[in-house]
Amino acid sequence: MIYKYAIVLLLIFSFQSSIGQRTLRTFDGNNRNMNSSRTMADSMANRASNNVAKNLDAKIEDYKIISRQHDTIYLDTTLTIQKEYKFNYLRRDYFNLLPLNNMGQAFNSLSYDLYNRNMQPGFGSKAKHFNYMGVNEIHYFHVPTPLTELMFKTSFEQGQLLDAFFTVNTSEQFNFSIAYKGMRSLGKYQHILSSSGNFRFTSSYHSKNKRYYMRMHLVNQGILNQENGGISEEQLAEFENGNSEFTDRSVFDPLFEDAESNLEGRRFYLDHSYLLKQQDSLGNHGLTIGNVIHMEDKLYQFNQSSNSAVFGDAFVSSDLSDKNTFGHFYTEINAAYNNNILGFFKAKLGYNQFNYGYNSLAIINGQEIGNRLKESVMSFEGGYKNQIGAFLIDADLGINVAGDLEGNFLDAKARYQFSSDIDAWLRLNLNSSAADYNYRLYQSDYLNYNWQNNFKNQQSQQLAFELNSKKYGQLSSDFTLVNNYLYFENQGSGVKPYQFNGNINYLRVKYEKEFKFKKFGLYNTVLYQQVLEGGQILNIPQINSRHTFYYADEVFKKAMYLQTGINFSYFSKYNMNAYDPVLAEFYTQNDISHGNFPRIDFFLNAKIQQTRIFLKAEHFNSSLTGYNYYSAPNYPYRDFVVRFGLVWNFFL
Repeated sequence: MIYKYAIVLLLIFSFQSSIGQRTLRTFDGNNRNMNSSRTMADSMANRASNNVAKNLDAKIEDYKIISRQHDTIYLDTTLTIQKEYKFNYLRRDYFNLLPLNNMGQAFNSLSYDLYNRNMQPGFGSKAKHFNYMGVNEIHYFHVPTPLTELMFKTSFEQGQLLDAFFTVNTSEQFNFSIAYKGMRSLGKYQHILSSSGNFRFTSSYHSKNKRYYMRMHLVNQGILNQENGGISEEQLAEFENGNSEFTDRSVFDPLFEDAESNLEGRRFYLDHSYLLKQQDSLGNHGLTIGNVIHMEDKLYQFNQSSNSAVFGDAFVSSDLSDKNTFGHFYTEINAAYNNNILGFFKAKLGYNQFNYGYNSLAIINGQEIGNRLKESVMSFEGGYKNQIGAFLIDADLGINVAGDLEGNFLDAKARYQFSSDIDAWLRLNLNSSAADYNYRLYQSDYLNYNWQNNFKNQQSQQLAFELNSKKYGQLSSDFTLVNNYLYFENQGSGVKPYQFNGNINYLRVKYEKEFKFKKFGLYNTVLYQQVLEGGQILNIPQINSRHTFYYADEVFKKAMYLQTGINFSYFSKYNMNAYDPVLAEFYTQNDISHGNFPRIDFFLNAKIQQTRIFLKAEHFNSSLTGYNYYSAPNYPYRDFVVRFGLVWNFFL
C-alpha cells in the first residue's frame, strides 16, 4: 500500500534530521507530571555512558513516559503493591477481570465501566481485544540515555511471556522506541494453546524552537488461540468432585479439539502540530494547529476442521472457515488556543471511513445477507479546560455532523482541591454511538451465526464522583442509565445479538485504602455494585473484593528490598457470562451461577538495584476450598500453580 512507502520516507527523514546532534539539553515540554510524589531514590547521578545521548547527571525523573493525551510520568523502578497487581499478561490491574484457564485467553468481566467518549462503532470480537493495544495504550518517550526494559514471566506448560523494550534519544529533539511482547502457553487442558505477539515502534520529534512537534507509531499485532469449548457437560461433575483421576487436567474431554481463532491488526498513527503564534516570552498565549492520520486494518478468523453440534447446523461438514475484515481510516485537523487567564480551548474536525465485511453474499432460507458495510462520517469535537485556584474545569463534546452514522458525547468534569491531601471530582458523561459491526453484520459457515441488523444507537448517561486522600483512602461511585443496550444471548437458536428495549440502571461504589503499621501493610479494595433495573440482561457480582496483607523491608545490608504477603480475592455468586469462541464474545446467560469462591495467592517479591523479581504461588487454596471455581460456564478457573518472573531495566 502507498502509505507503507510514506512511512519509510518519514522515518528516514526524521532520523536524518536528528542524527549527529549529540548534546542533550534540558527537556522543557508542556507536559504535566502526574506522579510528582514518586520517590527519587533511583538517582542515575554518576552513572557514566558513552552512547549518543551521553549525560553524566541523569536522574530517574529524567526518563519520561508521555501518553497520547500529553500526560507525563517518569520511569518508576520501585517495588510497590501496585507493581504486584500489574505483573501479568496484560501488565495492568486484573481487579475487575477474571482470566480463563490459560494465559493469553479471554477475560470475563466482573464489573463494567460504561463511561464512553467514542461516537464511532468498533470492530467487535471484544473477547480477543484484551491484549490488543489501541491508540491510547501506546506511549512516547524522552530519555537522557538509552533505556531497555525486559519483562519475563513463566506460563502454563511449554511457554513463557517476554516483553522487550528499547528507547533512545539520538538528540534532545528526536526519540524512537521499539518493543515486542511475545507469549506462548500450551495450557493445562487439551487443545487450548495460546500465542500472541505485539510489535510497537514509536518516534517523536520537536524542532529546535519547539514550535513543531511530531509523534508517530507503527503497531503490528496477532493473537492466536486454540479453542475447545470448555469441559463437556458429562465431565463437569468429575471436576467439581475433585476426582483424583482428573488431577491431570489433560485427561478431560473438551467439547471439541479442532478449532482455533485468530485476530490480527496493524496500525499507522501520526500526530503532528505547529505553534503558530506565541505573544510573549512566558508563553501566556499560544495558538497551535495540528493534524492526525490514523490507518488501521484488522481481521478476525475462526477455523474448525469439522462442524460441531454445539453451534448447530453448518453449510459444510468440514474445513469451516469464517473470516471478516475491517479497515479504518481517520484524519483530523485541529486547533488549540492556550491562555493563562482564559484557559485552554481546543477544536477538531475529523473524517472517519470504515470498510467491514466478507468476500461473498450469504442466502439463508431465501433471505440475502449482505457482505460488506462501507460507511463514512464527519465529526466535530471541542473542549475547554481551566484551573481557577483550587478548582479545575475540564469539558469535551463531540457530534457526528454528516455521513452514515449518528453519534455524540458530552464529558464534563469538575475537580476541587480541598487540601494538599484531599481532592474530589464530579463527572457527567453522555454518549450515543452505533452498534459494533459484528452486531450489525455477521457471516459464518454455521447457519445460526448469520445476520444483518439495523439496531438503534446505544445511549448512556453516567454521573460519577471520586474522593481521593492518602490518609482516608479513595472512594468512587458512578450511576449509569443505559437505553437500547446491546448484548449477545442464546435464546434457543444459537448466540445472537439483541437490543434491550427497556432501561438499565447500574450503580457502583468502590473503596480503596492501604493501612500501614511499621513494616506491615494491608491494602483493601472493595467494590459493591447493583443493577437496579435490567438485571437479567447485565449480570454482575454484587461484591468484588481483594485484600493484600504483606511485609516489606530492606534486607542483606540494604542490598535487597523484600516484599512478601498474601492476596485474598473474592466475588459473590452470580449468573456469569458464557464465552462463545465463534464470535469471540461473551454472552448473557441466566441458567448457571458461579462465584462465591476465594482465590488466595502467596507472593515473594524482591528488588535488587533496577531489577524486580516476582515469585507467586497462585490459587494455592484450590484443593482446600472445593472445586467449584469457574471463569465462565464450562471453563474452570486456574488450579494451584507456582510461577515466577522479573522486570529488568538497563540504563546505558
